[in-house]
Amino acid sequence: MATQLQSNDEIQLEDLDPSELHRFADGSIHKTMQRLRAEAPIHYCNDSPYGPFWSITKHRDIIEIEAVPATYSSDSANGGISIIDSNQALEGSTMESFISMDPPRHTAKRRTVAPAFTPSEIERLSTSIGERTSDLLDNLPRGQGFNWVERVSVALTRDMLAILFDYPWEERDNLIKWSDAITSFEMIENQPQERMAMIFEMATTFHKLWDQRSKAEPAPDLLSMMIHSDALGHMDAQEFLGNMALLIVGGNDTTRNSMSAIIAGFSQFPGEWQKLLDNESLIPNAASELIRWQSPVAHMRRTVVEDTEFRGHKFKAGDKVILWYVSANRDEAVFKNGDQLLIDRENARRHLSFGYGVHRCVGARLAELQVQILLSEMRARKLMPELIGPIRRAENSFISGITELPVRL
Repeated sequence: MATQLQSNDEIQLEDLDPSELHRFADGSIHKTMQRLRAEAPIHYCNDSPYGPFWSITKHRDIIEIEAVPATYSSDSANGGISIIDSNQALEGSTMESFISMDPPRHTAKRRTVAPAFTPSEIERLSTSIGERTSDLLDNLPRGQGFNWVERVSVALTRDMLAILFDYPWEERDNLIKWSDAITSFEMIENQPQERMAMIFEMATTFHKLWDQRSKAEPAPDLLSMMIHSDALGHMDAQEFLGNMALLIVGGNDTTRNSMSAIIAGFSQFPGEWQKLLDNESLIPNAASELIRWQSPVAHMRRTVVEDTEFRGHKFKAGDKVILWYVSANRDEAVFKNGDQLLIDRENARRHLSFGYGVHRCVGARLAELQVQILLSEMRARKLMPELIGPIRRAENSFISGITELPVRL
């Protein structure tokens, strides 16, 4: 791609495609977004692999658009929530979840899964999260290199997903395999048949579990809650598949990549780790700041359903609007020195990593708790691994993924 050989400043604004995947792998996306916020906070890209689209890069503008779902649709029938149209990502198949529905359909279905994330349920889960985190850290290899992503971030999120679904423990690696396939741009573009085979494997497995749980008494796991609800108890195949995919990806990617950001962030800003060692009360805010700094979900997409004007720009019905959370979370108007990790940042919780409005992440509190507990257990052990090789990031404009963190204790 020719633009890979050019710096951000050398590309004319009208030729700039902020969705180019190399930007996310090499970290240059932050410079790209900084330029757009300064020069074109509402930017139109006329030509990209995903078709033309608008980029929204300012914190306040994203909030304003997310607050009007009647104009800016998330519905899969209109293209869904990713820069890749939903029918393109699924080879012409359909997969509908409540995050890719608009009110009022979205409302009742979201309400069904919400009880799995109430304060009392989060408190119930916290003991088990703490025990699993403690055991994992105590059994990490000493004196030899390992990949923190695989040994810690993936392992902890995988196990949490298995507990939430009451999924067969010995088969829990499937949950990560399926989640990665669902969000993989590389598989969407180069291995579509293999990816769809994995998605249908997921659907078949969960259908079997669904049949088993439907014959059992109601239980506190997510599957049982859905089965025994009016809103989700009679889903068709497409909606069932979509909601399983949503809950697996939502439970994996935000937490997993925020846990990886612990190493990436504190390695770059070691003074912040010392702050945490000195002051345990900073742990909740540190978790929020890590989630802001990493921006595990890089964007959400909306589709304009009727001609409208926004900040002097004319949006037409059918236009694709990309809300760049990865930009809003470093918007200078909200976060001073936003490129820096500052665990005592006063407004860290204003980040948009969990979205805003009716689609704000239903599992946000659980994601925060898992990161907080990992920080707490690491602090108790004064455990901060040494980074011994380059950090590798995914070529993915939807999920800000860290794939490799070579470390040594």
